[in-house]
Amino acid sequence: MIHQYQLNGYNIVIDVYSGSVHVVDPLAYDVIALYPAMTPEQIADTLAPRHGVSRGDVLACVGEVRALQENGQLYTEDTFAGKAGQLKGGGTIVKALCLHVAHSCNLSCAYCFAGQGKYQGDRALMSFEVGKQALDFLIANSGTRTNLEVDFFGGEPLLNWDVVKQLVAYGRSREAACGKHFRFTLTTNGVLVDDEVIDFCNREMHNVVLSLDGRREVHDRFRVDHAGRGSYDTVVPKFQRFAAARGDRGYYIRGTFTHHNPDFLNDILHMAELGFTQLSMEPVVCAQEDPCALTERDLPVLFEQYEKLAIEMLRREREGRPITFYHYMIDLAHGPCIYKRLSGCGSGTEYLAVTPWGELFPCHQFVGEPAYSMGNVWDGVTNTALREQFRCCNVYSHPECADCWAKLYCSGGCAANAFHATGSITGVYEYGCRLFRKRMECAIMMQAAKSDPGGELQSQTPGDSGEQP
Repeated sequence: MIHQYQLNGYNIVIDVYSGSVHVVDPLAYDVIALYPAMTPEQIADTLAPRHGVSRGDVLACVGEVRALQENGQLYTEDTFAGKAGQLKGGGTIVKALCLHVAHSCNLSCAYCFAGQGKYQGDRALMSFEVGKQALDFLIANSGTRTNLEVDFFGGEPLLNWDVVKQLVAYGRSREAACGKHFRFTLTTNGVLVDDEVIDFCNREMHNVVLSLDGRREVHDRFRVDHAGRGSYDTVVPKFQRFAAARGDRGYYIRGTFTHHNPDFLNDILHMAELGFTQLSMEPVVCAQEDPCALTERDLPVLFEQYEKLAIEMLRREREGRPITFYHYMIDLAHGPCIYKRLSGCGSGTEYLAVTPWGELFPCHQFVGEPAYSMGNVWDGVTNTALREQFRCCNVYSHPECADCWAKLYCSGGCAANAFHATGSITGVYEYGCRLFRKRMECAIMMQAAKSDPGGELQSQTPGDSGEQP
């Protein structure tokens, strides 16, 4: 299977199963499109007049395409289908936990999938005892893995800050004796960030995720406190201090765009102007009847925004003021491994979420769904049938993915998004798939452009996306 597209002046051909990416001239681009279905002579007859070249030139190009095929770089066969169900094996190793230390929040965001932090349940804070047991459960079930991931999540985890600090200290106290290393992450809306939080996180947190939706009017439309007051002016100065103090440590400014701001590039550029360089903007996922929901009319605008973002990032990098966009981080040469490409994030198997009272769920987006309760941190995973369902959840368990060129980049997509869109973890959230494919086209084009330092950037004005639907 191959995928061909043109973007920013580049003719790009992706061979899906080998992972090869080719940047070709217009003649080769057309030859590759015709090669499987036509003879060399037919291709020459078709393309020679179209490109104003001789038949010999076309036949020489056909020969080059044939050589790539023989070298396993074009039109390669799928050798992964029979292995997909075996890669997750029958093991029970857990490598990461999302600790819901607070089912409560000091903001009331209308689009919040977690029901303003309560997950459609009661407000609650995790006790140190429950969190300690969760870390013990992770250590006991991590097998030979050394690096263990723990994300402090909510709601708003800073509402339970003392327990966060106690759990970090407890985890550190177990590392040497157990031969483990904890990589802690904190996700926060920023309202309660202060110098102590910044200093502690810069010592102990492998990464921090800071929630900001972009421009003041966009952020304050939804990210409001319980009195309806926007939080932009409160959190931006704190996030600026936080990011500046991080140095070379990881952080992300993470936003959500909705139907009300499909021109999200303006929000990304606004955040860059504020001094933030590590950025992520996620499409909202909600019921179609929700006013926030992205619509079919939004898609052309969103596609344009992704393309303009990629071109703007290339320009900034050449000017020595780069920014990173989470969804454009792609390593064509070294990863991810085929296990990750087929199996995805590991939700429900390697990765679990823990509620304030110690209940286990496949990931944070399943919390509050009774049918997806998997057990608890004392007894472990008791719903083994559900674990097996997630173990079988890979890119080949989605019939809709069979002909998708991007399937080995998305690994079958997000099980939670599929569930919320279709009612099944093996369903497909098609809208999200279309956005993902566009992001991958942009990310791969950027890699092509970086290998072509003399290439020209097409002239597009960032943020000029036409009228907002």
